[in-house]
Amino acid sequence: MARHIELERKYDAEADLALPDLRQVGGCVRVGPPQTHILRASYFDTEDLRLAARGITLRRREGGGDEGWHLKLPAGKDTKREIRTSLDAGVHAVPPELSELVAAHVRGRPLVRVAELETHRTERDLLGEDGTVLAELADDTVRARRLSRDGREVALLRWRELEVEAVEGSREVVERIGGRLRESGARESAATSKLARALDDDIAPVRRPAATRTAGDVLLTYLGEQVERLLACDPQVRLAESDDDSVHRMRVAVRRIRSVLRTHRSIVDPARVRALDAELRWLAGVLGEVRDLEVQNARFHRRLAELSGTHQEPAWLLEMATEEHRARDRVREALLTRRYYDLLDALDAFLADPPMNARAGRPAAEETPRLVARAWRKMMRRYDRAARLPAGHDRDAALHGTRKAAKRARYTAEAASAALGSPAAKLARRAERLQDILGEHHDGAVAVERLAATVGRPDTPAADTFVAGRLTEVERRESARVLEDLPAAAKKAAKRKPLRKLGKK
Repeated sequence: MARHIELERKYDAEADLALPDLRQVGGCVRVGPPQTHILRASYFDTEDLRLAARGITLRRREGGGDEGWHLKLPAGKDTKREIRTSLDAGVHAVPPELSELVAAHVRGRPLVRVAELETHRTERDLLGEDGTVLAELADDTVRARRLSRDGREVALLRWRELEVEAVEGSREVVERIGGRLRESGARESAATSKLARALDDDIAPVRRPAATRTAGDVLLTYLGEQVERLLACDPQVRLAESDDDSVHRMRVAVRRIRSVLRTHRSIVDPARVRALDAELRWLAGVLGEVRDLEVQNARFHRRLAELSGTHQEPAWLLEMATEEHRARDRVREALLTRRYYDLLDALDAFLADPPMNARAGRPAAEETPRLVARAWRKMMRRYDRAARLPAGHDRDAALHGTRKAAKRARYTAEAASAALGSPAAKLARRAERLQDILGEHHDGAVAVERLAATVGRPDTPAADTFVAGRLTEVERRESARVLEDLPAAAKKAAKRKPLRKLGKK
C-alpha cells in the first residue's frame, strides 16, 4: 500500500468562470500544459454513512495517473492521510487491507456503494523557477449519482470545482493560489470532499459534548475528546510496523478515559463505570504489551550506543524486536474483535446517554474542584508513604503507585482546565512533572528486571551477559540520578495555592 499526506483546498466555481493567470503567485513562474482525464469513482460506506460522518472517504477510482483504491483519513486542517492500493485489489468489495483501517467506525457493518462520481478533469502543474512542481490545479466538472440502499439512483447532481493540491510547495503557496482564485470569482467550498457534497443532507456529523457548565459537562467533554483521539489513532496503529508513537497515543487516550471515569465516580453510576473500566483495562493491556517493548527496545539501543567501545547487538535485543513484532500482530487481531467493537459502542452509548446522578448537575465551579482536590490528595499521600520507605523493591512498588496516582491527578486537572482555567492547567503540569520523573524511574526498574532475566538464562553467550551487566550498572546509576529530582517536584506539587484557586475565576 502507498501512503502520503495530502494538502489541498477546494473552491466552487460557476461553469463560465475563467481561470486567472497564476504566474507570480506564491512563487509560481510557469503553468504547465493542461492534461485531461475522465475519472470514474465508486464510493463505499455503511448504509448510515458512518465514514462520511467523520470526513473519511473510501473509493475505487478508474482513470487518471493514480487510479486504484483510495482511503482518505482526516489528518488536520485541509489535510488528509491517503492510503492507496491497486485497482485489481477488488472490484465490488473493498480490499481487506483498507476495510480493516476503518473497522473502528464500521464495527462489522457491511460496506456498500453509496455514490458514483464521474469527473471530467483538466489538470495543470504550477511550477517554480527551477521547474519544481509546487502545486497541481485541477479544474473538475463533476456528475454525481447518489445511490439508495438497493443501489438505485436517487439523485443526480452536477457542479464545477477547483482543487489546489500541494506537491513540493508549502501551505502558504496553496493559500496564495487559492486567494487568486477567490479574487477571480471562485468560492471556498463548504464541503470537505466531492462525496460530502454528493451526499449532503444525508450525512449526520458526529457531535461530541462540548460544554463546561456542570461537573457532568466537564467529564463528558473530556471523555468525548479522548474517544476521538482513540479513534484517530486506530488506523495508524494498524499500519505501524515500528514505533511511530501511535500505540503510545492510543494507550494514553485509553488511560485518560479510565482515569477520569475513576476520579469522577461520585457523579456517575458505579455499575456502568465498572463494566466499562474492565474493558478499557483489557484494551490498555493489549496496547501496553507493545508500548513497553517499544520503550525498552529504544532504551537499550540508546544505552548501547552510549557505552564506550564497540559492542555487537546482543541476541537478546534481537529477540525483543521479534517479541514486539508479535505483540503488534496481537494488537491488530484485538482491534478486529467483536469485543473491541462492543467497547467502542459502549463508549458511544455512555456519551449519548450518560449514567449520571444529581451531583453531576452541580456547577463545575463548585463540584469539579472537589474532584481535582481528592485526586491530588491521594497522589500526595502515596508519595509521602513511598518517600518514607528505604530503597528497594517495596519503595519501587510504592513509587510506581504514586506514578499511577499522578496520572489520574494530571488527567483530572486537564479535564477541569476547560472550566476552571489556568489553576487547573498549572496543577496538570505539576502532576505531569511527577509522572515523568517516576515514569523514567519505573522504566529503569523494568529494564533492570529484564536484564537480570537475560543474564539468568543458561544459553546467553558470555559476551551478551557482559553487555547486560554493563547496561544494568548504567540503569541503576540513572535511576538513582532521576530520583534526585523527585523531592523538588513533590514539594512544588504539595503547594496549596493552585488548589485554593480552583473555582475562583
